[in-house]
Amino acid sequence: MYRLKESIHVNAPIDRCFLLSTSIEIVEQTLHLTPVKGQTSGLVVDGSRLTWRGWKFGLPAWHETLITAYDRPHFFQDTMARGMFRKFVHDHRFQDIDGHTLLVDIVRFSMPLGPVCKLMAKQVVIPHILDTMQKRFQLLKRIAEGSDWEQYLVNAPQSAVNSRLAEQVSSIQSD
Repeated sequence: MYRLKESIHVNAPIDRCFLLSTSIEIVEQTLHLTPVKGQTSGLVVDGSRLTWRGWKFGLPAWHETLITAYDRPHFFQDTMARGMFRKFVHDHRFQDIDGHTLLVDIVRFSMPLGPVCKLMAKQVVIPHILDTMQKRFQLLKRIAEGSDWEQYLVNAPQSAVNSRLAEQVSSIQSD
């Protein structure tokens, strides 16, 4: 079993970072796979299931994802139900630090087919997953800290809207 960890500090509220991390449209931009079955747009929640399809390493790829844990705004987990790996679990953790957010992702996976895939994991898969995690974090940071974030949260649950309103009120009161 392989374990990969990445983290980033984002100058944005925890709930915004959490909700943006659950956006299928944002994930699609860095995963370079297309959601084709199940929930194919919007924000995932506990129990959401979707299937991604596309090409990876010159081969057709698919990955059926199930959201197996969801504790907004601190944690959610997506687990592969079916796909190219023997096992694939992705933990997304969020910690509020004085109005900023620390995002920590941990991916645990194992490959099928023994020694052949073990070599492929070390040479190709691990660097690819780390690169994807880093690109996703950079995209999330750019969106969350900029003005584009609202377009991804148009259909967000009402509490996200209330949190945005509270930010605006707080900003007005401190001026």
